[in-house]
This record gives sequence, C-alpha cells and structure tokens, in this order.
Amino acid sequence: MKRALTIQNIIDKKYQTLELTGAWAEAFGPMESSGVWFVWGRSGNGKTRFVMQLCKELSKFGRGLYVSLEEGSGMTFAKALRETGMQEVGRRMLVTEPEYGDADGLIEDLTARMKRQRSPMFIVIDSFQYTGLTFRQYMKLKHSHRNKLLIFTSQADGGQPVGRTAKSVMFDADEKIWVEGHIAFSKGRYIGSNGGSYVVWKEGAERYWGDK
Repeated sequence: MKRALTIQNIIDKKYQTLELTGAWAEAFGPMESSGVWFVWGRSGNGKTRFVMQLCKELSKFGRGLYVSLEEGSGMTFAKALRETGMQEVGRRMLVTEPEYGDADGLIEDLTARMKRQRSPMFIVIDSFQYTGLTFRQYMKLKHSHRNKLLIFTSQADGGQPVGRTAKSVMFDADEKIWVEGHIAFSKGRYIGSNGGSYVVWKEGAERYWGDK
C-alpha cells in the first residue's frame, strides 16, 4: 500500500517545472515538465502549426518525439514543418511514422523508446483518433510514463473532441488547449498573465476574429 501524504508533505514537494519564454510564458506561465496536454481544434484553424511551435519551445528544455499517426511523413506534414521552421531544432526533435495499426503496438513502441538512453522528455501523439486507445489503455500509458510530458492532438466536432474516449482524455488532461481561428486558448491548469491565449498566426487570427 502506498504511503499516505500529509498536507505539509504536498506543500513542501518540489516540482520540476519548465520556465517558458516570451509569448509562451504570457499565455501559460511556468508548467510542470511532465503530465498530459490535450490539444484539439477543427481543421484549418492552426492546431498543427500550434503544436509544432510548442515543440520548438519545449525543445529548448529537452528532446522530443513526434508520433505522426495521422499524416505520416506526407507532403502536407513536411510543408507544416518547413513553415514553422522546425529544422532549427535539429536532432532535438525526431519524428516516427509507426507501422503498427493498433493501441497495443503504440504502447509497446513507446515503452521501448522510453527505456533507451537519452529518451525524449516529451512526446506528441497526432492524433488521438488514430491511436485506437481505450481510456483504460490511455491511463496505463499515462502512469507508465508519469515522468514524461505526453501531448495528444485531437480532431474536433463543433467545439468538442471527436469520440467519447477523446472527451474523457480531454477532461483528464492537465492542460487543455482549444485552437480556433489561429489562437490557442488554455482551458486547463496553466494560465499566464494574458489570460491563457497564444496567437499562432497573427494575420490569420486578425482575419478570422475581425469578422466575428
């Protein structure tokens, strides 16, 4: 049985944090270096661009892995990499295009990668609908890699993630990011001095929100 903690134990606990910079700090403030982020939004609203910009910021603190389930290494994915300048991070960010087609394969692959020396600090899984994970399997993955930062992207139907399991993961996540009109809005635990919004693409945001 795991030892119960006192209130003072929790208050005195030291947390590993990432001190985000610039617009990231203004939107989200300092954040824990582990946990779960869930990013969802409708197609064409800047979700992929946001996640890649986030990867560039996080790569300042450690290595990352992008699990490209939805787009693989196709032309549109390569275009997004170029447009966000992802080549600047060099080998601090790697991309895998998995060959497996089920949740068990994903869990096995990530577990093997996490056992390696210099394993990634953060992992992007794009997108949740392509993982095939049940909520139970998601919880297993989360607890098996509790010292890592897991970032899931998700398709959206209206303002909600697609699928019951994706909605459950969104509610469980430490940080929930809704991307609309090229602005990312924090709906989770990390909200910085500007109220929790990050502009992904200024011109696109001005065009979208100017019409509202």
